Amino acid sequence: MSTLTIMPSGKTIEVAEGTTLLAALLGAEIEIPHKCEGQAKCGSCHIFVQEGRKGLSKIARTENEKLDAIVGVSSKSRLACQTTVLGTENIKIELLGFGSGL
Repeated sequence: MSTLTIMPSGKTIEVAEGTTLLAALLGAEIEIPHKCEGQAKCGSCHIFVQEGRKGLSKIARTENEKLDAIVGVSSKSRLACQTTVLGTENIKIELLGFGSGL
């Protein structure tokens, strides 16, 4: 189990090992775009991981290729639909204002 802190709201939720960040956010009723329903085809669930990157799955080829096509990507960028919680450390993510209704 890991604690996920969602910025900018500061809300925290408990996330079980093996859960994607997208599933965790939707399960906590936190709005996040996900047009392709978690298939890494649209990039709409782009987030920034501020802390705890070692507690998340490694970036797979499909995710990396989609991130390469998105404007505003940084070394902290991940797709919530492709990022699985390993349960080894707490995580802090930032939802992007233009995609999260902020």
